[in-house]
Amino acid sequence: MQFEISREALIKPLQLVTGVVERRQTLPVLSNVLLALDKKMLSLTGTDLEVELTGSVEVDSAGSDGEITVPARKLMDICKSLPDSASLKFDLADDKLKIQSGRSRFSLSTLPATDFPGVDESSGTLEFAAAKSLLKTMLQNTSFAMAQQDVRYYLNGMLVEVSADYLRVVATDGHRLAMQTESIKSGVSDTSGVIVPRKGVLELGRLLSDGDDEDINVVIGTNHIRVTMSNFTFTSKLVDGKFPDYNRVLPKGGDKNVIAGREQLRDSLNRTAILSNEKFRGIRLILSDDELKIIANNPEQEEAEETVPVEYKGDSLEIGFNVIYLVDVLNVLDSENVQLIVSDPNSSALVQSSDDSSAIYVVMPMRL
Repeated sequence: MQFEISREALIKPLQLVTGVVERRQTLPVLSNVLLALDKKMLSLTGTDLEVELTGSVEVDSAGSDGEITVPARKLMDICKSLPDSASLKFDLADDKLKIQSGRSRFSLSTLPATDFPGVDESSGTLEFAAAKSLLKTMLQNTSFAMAQQDVRYYLNGMLVEVSADYLRVVATDGHRLAMQTESIKSGVSDTSGVIVPRKGVLELGRLLSDGDDEDINVVIGTNHIRVTMSNFTFTSKLVDGKFPDYNRVLPKGGDKNVIAGREQLRDSLNRTAILSNEKFRGIRLILSDDELKIIANNPEQEEAEETVPVEYKGDSLEIGFNVIYLVDVLNVLDSENVQLIVSDPNSSALVQSSDDSSAIYVVMPMRL
């Protein structure tokens, strides 16, 4: 296997593919990236057995085809250390991958490509297309609500649900829920939902945030999801479990409707949070006509209070929340005003943009 490629062309796909590779592995080959040359197309693949990412790039010149695996981080560090304008020559000989760039020479150990495992793929049962920018926005707006290491393993991921006329993503950690629904013409007949694991969601989000907008192809199988775009193919195993019925979580009948400036409310919450209890992060919201008071205190008897002007007429109400949960929502919304709908101190609050209800957020109250 011989080829020459510019650092500029190689570093972008190599960075994304290396992001999938875990630093600590039980199998040595899982620390490697698979390089495969076919004529002038070089493909790079990284996997941790749960998520697999393959990127392809055209080389400047090619000798013999071939495939081999080399340590991903070391190859990445070599590329990063070279000048931006560098060109790299690769030559596989005697089970070593030799890399030459200007006066620099490197020799990397290799493992056979036949040792490299692929993510098991069943045949696709459902296929649809969506705009890259749409999926990117949906993941950005909801992924923060995924659980991290919950024993309820199905919460450590995101529900992706598709029907004939909508695409929906839902994430929850049991204390809050984020959901976004967008209209698409998917061409599928039955509504189908799968759970994509947390790492898969985060890696896909990184992949979608890069480059131009395009239509991407999504294939969902019985145990995997595959997303294909022009230069990358992303595959993730699915979480085998039943996601909670999100419709039961959505608050119904909230009669107290508050409209507030998003940035002003977020900044006030952030300032108040400084003196909240560091462990529980609880704050109190006291609602009255055209005014929302935010109060936080901690075991050191310190207190913070902010008053925010809001649009509200009705009965007064005092309710407690984890301030981080509210701030996370206000960070992903981009509207000028937000809408907060509550009914009583023991019921969840519904938060959404005041002019767009495609993304909705549910936050459970706290007893303070």
